Amino acid sequence: MTEIWSALSSEILRTPRTVDEAVDRLLLIINDTERHAVASAEEDELVEFHFCLGVAIRNAFGLHNPGSELAAACGTDIHPDDASGVIIQALWERLQDDA
Repeated sequence: MTEIWSALSSEILRTPRTVDEAVDRLLLIINDTERHAVASAEEDELVEFHFCLGVAIRNAFGLHNPGSELAAACGTDIHPDDASGVIIQALWERLQDDA
């Protein structure tokens, strides 16, 4: 049983390298209230998550780090703020597909 926990914790702690991995990770760690808030937002309202979820994504996933694979996966020469927006958009789209 602890082997499963060990594998899960190492997976959660590893920095995602792709947008899909970042969304997968977010779905593991955000609670139902946060999930509902993102899912129920209109697409043009996603910018409202910039200073809450966006900051958490930028910090936890290392989007400010030079050479970040995840930042590069969000777009060439993209600013970390915009990269977190790409991830939030992808999270929202995944939640729309699940609805």
